[in-house]
Amino acid sequence: MRIFDPHIHMSSRTTDDYQRMHAAGVRAVVEPAFWMGQPRTNVGSFLDYFDALLGWEPHRAAQYGIRHHCALALNPKEANDPRCAGVLDELPRYLLKDSVVAVGEVGYDSMTDREEQVFEAQLALARENDLPVLVHTPHRDKAAGTRRTLDVVRAAGLAPEKVLVDHLNELTVGMVAESGCWMGFSIYPDTKMDPDRMVVLLKEYGTARMLVNSAADWGRSDPLKTREVADAMLAAGFGEDDVDQVLWRNPVTFYGQSGRLSLEAGTEVAPDYAGNTIKRG
Repeated sequence: MRIFDPHIHMSSRTTDDYQRMHAAGVRAVVEPAFWMGQPRTNVGSFLDYFDALLGWEPHRAAQYGIRHHCALALNPKEANDPRCAGVLDELPRYLLKDSVVAVGEVGYDSMTDREEQVFEAQLALARENDLPVLVHTPHRDKAAGTRRTLDVVRAAGLAPEKVLVDHLNELTVGMVAESGCWMGFSIYPDTKMDPDRMVVLLKEYGTARMLVNSAADWGRSDPLKTREVADAMLAAGFGEDDVDQVLWRNPVTFYGQSGRLSLEAGTEVAPDYAGNTIKRG
C-alpha cells in the first residue's frame, strides 16, 4: 500500500514519526505553512520557517524514504496581525522554488475583513504562478465559512480543479462537491473527522476529487490516520484500487498540476530504533 499525506505539519513532529509513517506505507507528503502555536512577531520569522520547509524538512524526510513537498502562504490565523503583512511581499520569490507545489494554507480563521483581503491576495498569487491552492476552512461556523470561501474562490477566477478545500465534514462536503473543487478531510483522534465517518462519506460521494489527510501538528493528532482510513475502506468493502485512488492518485493528480511534483523513489539510509541502519528503496 502506498500513501500520500496531502496535508501534514512535519516540522512539529519527530523523526520517529517519519519512521512509523514509512512502515505504514507513507511515501510522500505535502507540508503547508501554518501557525506555530504562538504569534510570530516579524516577517523574518516566517522566512526562516519557509527556508526550513524548503531545505531541512525535505532532507529529514528523505532519510526515512519519504518525499517532502510544501505549500507556502501567510496562514489565516496570522493574517490579522499587521506585523506579518510584509510576508505577502516576500511570497512571490518563494513560490518559484521547485519543491513548492501549492499556495497554502489560505482562507479564513475568524472570518475578518483582513483575512479576506489576504485570502484574495494569495489566490491572485496562485493564479499568477499557475499553482494549485490549499484552502483552510474555519473551525467555527464552518458551513457559513465554507460558503463564503467558495464565493471568494469563484470571484478570484480560479479553475475549481486547482482548488482543494480542506477540513470538510458532513455539513460542508456537499457544497464543495457541487463547486467542482477538490474535497479535503482531516482525520483526527478526537475532533474533525474519523475513519468510520470518512468511509460513510466515500460511500455517498465516491472517490473522485476526495483527499484524506492527517493534518498532524503539535496538538493532539496522529500521522498514521491516513493508514487507518485505508484499512477502514478495505474493511468496508472498497477495493485496493479505490484505496490507491484516494490515498495516492488523487493527491498526485491535484499537486501534480504544479508541474513540480517529484516522486522518484531513491534509496535512503536511516537509523532504526535500535540504532542500526536500514535501507529504503
